[in-house]
Amino acid sequence: MSWLVEHAGEIAARTLEHLWLCGTAFAIALAIALPLGLFAARRGRVGLPLIAALDAIYTIPSLALFALLIPLMGLGFWTAVTALVAYAQIILVRNVVAAVQSVPPWMIDAAQGLGMTPLQVFLRVELPIGAPVAIAGARVAAISIIAIASVAAWIDAGGLGTMIFAGIERQDIRLIAAGTLGIAALALIADGALRAAEHALRAPISPA
Repeated sequence: MSWLVEHAGEIAARTLEHLWLCGTAFAIALAIALPLGLFAARRGRVGLPLIAALDAIYTIPSLALFALLIPLMGLGFWTAVTALVAYAQIILVRNVVAAVQSVPPWMIDAAQGLGMTPLQVFLRVELPIGAPVAIAGARVAAISIIAIASVAAWIDAGGLGTMIFAGIERQDIRLIAAGTLGIAALALIADGALRAAEHALRAPISPA
């Protein structure tokens, strides 16, 4: 306990670094994946090659992807963000496609028959019905980003992974445990927040 008190400042700083890295990557990944997923769901012939390309990126080991990006972007924060965004795409895009396809066509027809615009159909029919599937993907993506971000310490991106690498180098189990438990706590918090978002997105369909 005394060790935790002595190192509370470092743990807090590394946690904030990890949170900022993962939050930035997750926000950018969502901003890219939502239109990509909608496009893939509505353009089947183009969607399949797109999913295949994202699958191929996901198969690249994290250390290898970081190494490939270093000559192009150097070390640091934005290199890590780029890799994390790339890894999250296949999870997010697939689930956006699945969410759109989970809406029964007759419900869309009924909404259009009530005079809804395409935007209203999306917001009042497709979004509430497809939300559980989409949020499930977001939860998996968020947890994956938080976990993979620990490796980003290898390219000087900061975060809780710095403590894990330092602990391995010094053979200090306390550093390793602090970094690992911090990452687990962030993953649980992110999962809980996205569960709350899932419930908030559930809404009855109405023509008005």
